[in-house]
Amino acid sequence: MSNTTINFQDRTIEYQQLLEDFKTLLKKSNLKFTIQREIILETLYNSNEHLTPEALHQLIQKQHPNLKIGIATVYRTLALLEESNVVTSLSFGAQGKKYELGAKEHHDHLICLECGQITEFVDEAIEKRQHAITHELGFKMLDHSMQIYGICKKCQEKKLTTEKEN
Repeated sequence: MSNTTINFQDRTIEYQQLLEDFKTLLKKSNLKFTIQREIILETLYNSNEHLTPEALHQLIQKQHPNLKIGIATVYRTLALLEESNVVTSLSFGAQGKKYELGAKEHHDHLICLECGQITEFVDEAIEKRQHAITHELGFKMLDHSMQIYGICKKCQEKKLTTEKEN
C-alpha cells in the first residue's frame, strides 16, 4: 500500500486516511470492508488515468491475478465512491463514464471526442474569472468542473493525413 500524499480540496490526505474514511463510509452504508473494495480504492489512488469500470477491472486483474473480483463489485464500489464524492466521473454518453479519484488538486479537462483522450489542465486566469463571476452574482460556489469537448491535435493531424491520402 502507498503512503503518498495528495491534495483534497485544500487539505492533505494520505492513503491511510482515505482508507479509514472509506471504511467509515462502508460501515455507514451497512457494507462489509473487503480486500476487493480496498484494491479498487488503492488502484484508483495510484492511477493517474481516467478509468472506465472495465479498464479499472482489467488493471486490477493484471496487478492481482489471484484476486477474484467481479465487474459488478467494481461498478457498485465506484457508485458508492462517487455518491460520497471520493471519486468523480466524466460522462461519455453511450460510451459510459470514466472515473478518477476526487482527492486530487483541482483541474479541468479537455476531452477528445475522436479517441477519448482526456487532458487535465489548470489555468489560474480561468479560475479567478469563475470566482469573480460567482462573487459578482452573489452566488456561493461550492464546487465546479469544466470540461471542454473537441478534437485533440493528434486526431486532427490524423484526419488531415487521411484526407491528403484520399
